[in-house]
Amino acid sequence: MGLYIIKRILLMVPTFFAISFIVFIILNLAPGNPGAEILGAGDGGQSAQLAGQQQESYRLFKEQFNLDKPILLNTRFAMSTRTVRKNLTQIIASGDEVSAKDKIAAQENIVDWGHYSIPALVEIVGTDPDRSIRALAAQSLALNAQRRLMKQYGGKLTAEERDQNRQISEENELVRSWVYGKDSAADVEADVQRKWAAWFTEHGDRWDWSVGDKAAIFFFDTRFSKYWGNLARLDFGISHTDKRPVLDKVLSKLKYSITLSFTSVILIYLLSVPLGIWSAVKQNTLPDRVLTVVLFMLYSLPSFFVGVFLLNLLTRGTPYQAFPTTGFSSLNTSQMTGLEYLGDVMWHVFLPIVCLSYAGLAVLSRYARTGLLDVIRSDYIRTARAKGLPEWVVIIKHAARNGMIPILTLLASLLPTLIGGSVVIEVIFGIPGMGLYVFESIGLRDYNAVMAVLLISSVLTLIGMLLSDLSYALVDPRITFD
Repeated sequence: MGLYIIKRILLMVPTFFAISFIVFIILNLAPGNPGAEILGAGDGGQSAQLAGQQQESYRLFKEQFNLDKPILLNTRFAMSTRTVRKNLTQIIASGDEVSAKDKIAAQENIVDWGHYSIPALVEIVGTDPDRSIRALAAQSLALNAQRRLMKQYGGKLTAEERDQNRQISEENELVRSWVYGKDSAADVEADVQRKWAAWFTEHGDRWDWSVGDKAAIFFFDTRFSKYWGNLARLDFGISHTDKRPVLDKVLSKLKYSITLSFTSVILIYLLSVPLGIWSAVKQNTLPDRVLTVVLFMLYSLPSFFVGVFLLNLLTRGTPYQAFPTTGFSSLNTSQMTGLEYLGDVMWHVFLPIVCLSYAGLAVLSRYARTGLLDVIRSDYIRTARAKGLPEWVVIIKHAARNGMIPILTLLASLLPTLIGGSVVIEVIFGIPGMGLYVFESIGLRDYNAVMAVLLISSVLTLIGMLLSDLSYALVDPRITFD
């Protein structure tokens, strides 16, 4: 069995990689723009200076989270001057020629291309026949030619790194001044052109990529590669919204979701197995049919409907107020003893646990009933009865263990509920767990937070599948993994 477990764990690695790849692509292709509220922070009458500050803040935001890079593959090293000029032309075109949407897209392209567009922009500044295009190219150069500081967004710097950052800052400050407008004097334009030509001659080796450099850029200078590079170090990144590490936020909310979902899973199994066994023993009797109808009715009720119904019925005083409306615990928990705190938490989460449990109870009890009915018709069960064993021994000791295999299979799908299965319930009852967190993160386009929750849920699914397989050997001695 040990070798089997090792093989399954090794198989989890490529499986997890494939899951992360699919989830990452879907999230990055989804509608919406993370950090777009930065651009919308001002009103319609904002000054050009404020608009420029917002543009710069948005550029730094995208740079910080690698949102300025291609999603999967990077071919920007092969960017042509014609492509860059086409986007510059769209930016300065009149409204009749180019739509506002295309203008915005062209502006974002120029900014996102960053240092890959430098050779083309330098060429345009020096040789393009259109003066407006040349002026805009110089302004784009002043932005794109700035180099990133080392460990700009956190981390301790060595003395050498601090010295290098100082040199980078001085260079960035210098290139930011090499701009001119389309109405500037000819000598001003000529001076800026001369400075850019000299600068590119001095630093042109930065764009002299070898075949190996291009291959590294193609595969590794992308959003997915950067994300997986961090993930390999168990770094899920930081939140787009409050700049806190995502993993810390996830761990801080686990206790709420685990309390809800783990309790509901235990409750489901404790109730569904006896109900399934009892229903199988009483097959086709009136109690069995009544129980079947009741369980199917429970299964057909959506959890959001039951949650809202119980919320209005039992928490708001119409007609009863037996439970608190929202929250995981009372505000004065610091003054409670351990038992008082436990009772207070259970008082708050009773209704959410009911809403999380009833549908799973209905499903698992039917699986338990079906699995036991298949087993009790077997020859070895008839043999056990022929030996004169009591019926409860036949059912519990011989039939029930083998009949549990179907519901053990469902363990793989129940484990992920520890993370994301209670989204609706946590939103309805205002419980600050993983469900509410991922719901809010989706609305805010917080990709790192959503990815963290989905990937942790995927790991639990893989672990659940392994535990399901191993549990087969516990209930059925005929199953072995040797």
